[in-house]
Amino acid sequence: MKIGELARAARCSAETVRFYEKAGLLPAPARSEGNYRQYGPAHLERLRFIRNCRGLDMAHDEIRALLGMIDHPARDCGAINHLLDEHILHVDVRLRELRDLQRQLVGLREQCRAEQAVDACGIVQGLARMETAGGPARGTHLG
Repeated sequence: MKIGELARAARCSAETVRFYEKAGLLPAPARSEGNYRQYGPAHLERLRFIRNCRGLDMAHDEIRALLGMIDHPARDCGAINHLLDEHILHVDVRLRELRDLQRQLVGLREQCRAEQAVDACGIVQGLARMETAGGPARGTHLG
């Protein structure tokens, strides 16, 4: 199948297919005499796997690790379990960060209960007074 057919079957764009190829997550396909990419069922299966992992917010490095393990099907799946356990911990951290963010936003919203001039807005004043957080805005599970 051509790239557009693969993309439709995987419910993504041709650009996404090209991106995953460049990232090394999807192997390069064979080429036709006219230099068109020619994908097979294995490409579709792998692309769906990648898209499902991304849907679970897995990073490319995590997906790459999983794909490496899949490429050796006779090995023990303990490393896969460990990878998923680490990802679950990351999700727990993100949930805490999002709850903290929500509390901050609710606190800001409470500073302006009525419509008024922008220069008197408690939200704007609160944002101007807040300490700027150092470092990355959020934690990462990749270190």
